[in-house]
Amino acid sequence: MPYTADKPERRESNEELRARIPGWGADLDPANRPAVPRERFDPAATGAHWDFPERQPEKWPRERSIEHKFLTPVFGTSTPPKGVSGAMRKYAYRKYSEAQAAHWLILLASDRVDAVESHLRSFVSLRPDNPVTETGVLSEWTRHGYSSRVGRSRGDLKHQWIDPLLVAGPWIAAGWLAFAAVRVVARRR
Repeated sequence: MPYTADKPERRESNEELRARIPGWGADLDPANRPAVPRERFDPAATGAHWDFPERQPEKWPRERSIEHKFLTPVFGTSTPPKGVSGAMRKYAYRKYSEAQAAHWLILLASDRVDAVESHLRSFVSLRPDNPVTETGVLSEWTRHGYSSRVGRSRGDLKHQWIDPLLVAGPWIAAGWLAFAAVRVVARRR
């Protein structure tokens, strides 16, 4: 069982594992293992004064991998799941194992969705995102941006040509969509 001081019981014996898996147990002999003295199971030597750590309070249902029996005693609380990205994260943890690529791809996509949700949320706030100052595009002319890159064998020169498209592209597309939506509404009236 994870997160306890109890050493888990082995389901199969060494002989059964050696018969089933070729090469299994090649390092069982302590002479072949230089770290054997450190691997002794002695819970009293660790200085831990608990058998199971005190559990952190759970303020909302946390995502938990399907491989684990229960949530770890301590977990992060910096970004509670919210919106579409939170639903995507919950789905990834509920449906897929951490060993599957789909689990991680959904988590990556949910991060991108969370970024879009944050940008959209900034539009309804009193302080919307400012892509000009937040991307540092003004420093190209005021802080020697071009001369600091040219002739210095920097690694980011290879993708420098596409950076303006990646940064400004979504903003231009959003502006065009907003303009098209306003035009459609205006024509209907």
